[in-house]
Amino acid sequence: MITLKGAAVSARIKEEVSEMLEKLGGAVPRLAIVRVGEKPDDISYEKGAKKKMESFGLAWESYVFPEDISHQDFREEFIKINADPQIDGILLLRPLPRQIDEKEIERLIDPGKDLDGISPENIAKVFAGDSTGFAPCTAEAVIQVLKANDIPIAGKRVTIVGRSMVVGKPLAMLFVKENATVTICHTKTADLEGACRNAEILAAAAGKARMLDGRYVGQDAVVIDVGINVDENGKLCGDVDFDSIQETASMATPVPGGVGAVTTAVLALHLVQAAARRAEK
Repeated sequence: MITLKGAAVSARIKEEVSEMLEKLGGAVPRLAIVRVGEKPDDISYEKGAKKKMESFGLAWESYVFPEDISHQDFREEFIKINADPQIDGILLLRPLPRQIDEKEIERLIDPGKDLDGISPENIAKVFAGDSTGFAPCTAEAVIQVLKANDIPIAGKRVTIVGRSMVVGKPLAMLFVKENATVTICHTKTADLEGACRNAEILAAAAGKARMLDGRYVGQDAVVIDVGINVDENGKLCGDVDFDSIQETASMATPVPGGVGAVTTAVLALHLVQAAARRAEK
């Protein structure tokens, strides 16, 4: 089995970003990272995003708010960030605390700065196959991994385990745009094993540690593991039991070192695209 590592894909995206930056004539796109509270997952992702921005030659600024901030106070601060002409793109770390109306914030964000595809306008564009809308970074990272490794998508049977708006549903639309035949599975799916084994490309985005083992993987399938979990030993792992699929899968992404590394690269790509579009206007 071939291990599909994210570093090479990230490097390829970095080249694309560098070419786009040259066309911006020295302007450095700026990312706003908005975080509420001190959740370890959010802090970890923020750290990775900052590191990627710096390595790609991009600027960032963090906006951190207390866990107990009121909806109205957060709304006012977010509107200021949203309207700041020095900011080209926004990454809002979610989920937000319960007292904040997350749906209202999603409606407020400028679609042109919405790099992670959370605004209704960008979601609608993704579902309509309109490439001017930003797709969620993780969903797009899956497609980037496949294309960077010259893995055909058109005409392939694809199974996605997970139906969230963060990965599962938008990823399904991206696959459909690439002319794949897509099955979306979830906790209510009858014969989940069979549906997964039928896939030529299997994308795991259920959010459950090592949920899928060798029984779920068809012979020579390509397995893309989107999950990031912490196992009973405190180690990072994916939704797929990587060791158990060695004899059946033809290729698979590891966790860590797979899709996650590409996700922040896609965020950087979206930031430069957003800056370029603003410059055109």
